[in-house]
Amino acid sequence: MQKANAMDLSAADPKGLIRESYRIDGISDAECRSILIDWALSLQGDIDQARAISHLLDHYGAADPDHPMTALLRAGTAAGSAQASRRGGRAARVGGRSA
Repeated sequence: MQKANAMDLSAADPKGLIRESYRIDGISDAECRSILIDWALSLQGDIDQARAISHLLDHYGAADPDHPMTALLRAGTAAGSAQASRRGGRAARVGGRSA
């Protein structure tokens, strides 16, 4: 039985960037952030980024929980779960008063 969020690893990491980051000894947080940005830009438009991150965490993070990429992927799942809302604009500046 497959997990509900299961997806093909090649779809979740099309260029193998995340895979390769786990193979680099002594990789820094900054290097992982740079790789993660490249990874996000390489995803196909129809791939759900949150599902891809979850799949990559399941595949790579479980085996290497202390890796800096694992920490970034976890942060990505936490950021993806927060609801985005629009803030600012005229109503925020004038307190919703009628003009």
